[in-house]
Amino acid sequence: MNDYLLLTPGPLSTSDTVKKAMLKDWCTWDDEYNQGVVQAIRAKLVALATAHPGYTSVLMQGSGTASVESALGSLIKSSDKLLVINNGAYGERIGEIAAYLNINTHIINYTETQLPNVADIEAVLLNDSDITHIAMVHCETTTGMLNPAEAVGQLAKTYNKVFVLDAMSSFGGIPFDLADWHVDVMISSANKCIQGVPGFGFVICKHHLIAQSEGVSRSLSLDLFAQWHCMEKNNGKWRFTSPTHVVRAFYQALVELEEEGGITERYKRYKENQHILVTGMKKLGFSPLLNTSVHSPIITSFLSPTGQDYDFKTFYNALKNQGFVIYPGKVSDADCFRIGNIGHVFAADMHRLLDAVASNLYWQDTV
Repeated sequence: MNDYLLLTPGPLSTSDTVKKAMLKDWCTWDDEYNQGVVQAIRAKLVALATAHPGYTSVLMQGSGTASVESALGSLIKSSDKLLVINNGAYGERIGEIAAYLNINTHIINYTETQLPNVADIEAVLLNDSDITHIAMVHCETTTGMLNPAEAVGQLAKTYNKVFVLDAMSSFGGIPFDLADWHVDVMISSANKCIQGVPGFGFVICKHHLIAQSEGVSRSLSLDLFAQWHCMEKNNGKWRFTSPTHVVRAFYQALVELEEEGGITERYKRYKENQHILVTGMKKLGFSPLLNTSVHSPIITSFLSPTGQDYDFKTFYNALKNQGFVIYPGKVSDADCFRIGNIGHVFAADMHRLLDAVASNLYWQDTV
């Protein structure tokens, strides 16, 4: 087992029982796996995502980005137009994927520390009737900002657009209902707030959208319709080799989410973790990059110390040696680092981290 905690936005620290779930081999043709594990996961995901009917789910091999590319490339036709809201590396990546796929795209660009303005988005929709889809990131892990997904979903409903939400770092850790927020397509990954391990992502979307998307995909292996159709017709069978061990671990992670009390209780734990973290880091002289009002309870960016002897890699290695792995910054106009508080991490771990940070403020000892 690890001798350190991963305080990152994923991969993240998992429970021993999730790790142990990967010790059994599975046959991909067996009903015990396809019906007992894959189909059960698909149903559980939809139940977590919404209390309303009309949604389905499909699992897709690869990284979270692969699932984003699969959804965009399989559900947006060549005659459609996509509005992308970008205020960080992952919003930018949506635009990059759209460019690779030759999707007609309009991008609203903000800086990484700007909250998207709903009035700006509405103005674009009013002036461009060709737009058919809107895509944005819910929790922009570049900074930890929580974007106004509910308000944008309401715009999508008002203007009759398909709303695609990248909820990679929020689904399973922040309560929301897809139907209530008018989300038509949501993408997330196994190794985030549900606390599984890397290897596949998933798309939860309106049934009618995926059912009518046959032939749209620009890719063979990332054809979301084909994957969904195969799972629907063959009781959970994947088109190509299934990441069986990872899938079984994810099933265990879903069970543990239920045992914790569901998304609402996990959200409370994550909020407590972050409150302890931010309060303690401020006492040690660190400043968060973002204002508290726009921050998610997932990951926090802190401005780097200004001491001339401060070096992130030295700080990183010192904390790792004491059992904690943090994350470098990803903001273009600010020197910062990030600390995640999701995963199998608890309040006591946050207090231990703060003790480790306090013992490694080496740059304060020099003149």
